Amino acid sequence: MSKGFTSPPDLAEMETIAQAALGSLPHHLRHRVDGVPVRVDEFPDAETEAEMNLESPFDLLGLYRGVSLDRKSIFDIPHDLDMIFLYRRPILDYWCETEEDLTHIIRHVLIHEIGHHFGLSDDDMERIEGQT
Repeated sequence: MSKGFTSPPDLAEMETIAQAALGSLPHHLRHRVDGVPVRVDEFPDAETEAEMNLESPFDLLGLYRGVSLDRKSIFDIPHDLDMIFLYRRPILDYWCETEEDLTHIIRHVLIHEIGHHFGLSDDDMERIEGQT
């Protein structure tokens, strides 16, 4: 298991880890997502599972919900609040399978979902993560 954890964190503990990971991101990323809530749920909801054609709810570690910055317009009428979801049980499952550091996994998922907020490609996100 990962350093520092003797048992899997609960929802509140994982939210604390996620907030700390968010705070550790470079300023140029962090300030651009001010006001975008990060929410930790056990699993994606049934609607998300169907929408993403998931074979299992364990297939999704995180999700950015909203309109990415590259597609937003000041003329758009917001329908929903932009939000980043982290899914506790899939993240914990991945943690157990890989034995990677849990805080690193959570930070990686956050960077990936923030990348979707910016409309970045997976390659762009890998470069950003390599810089941090």
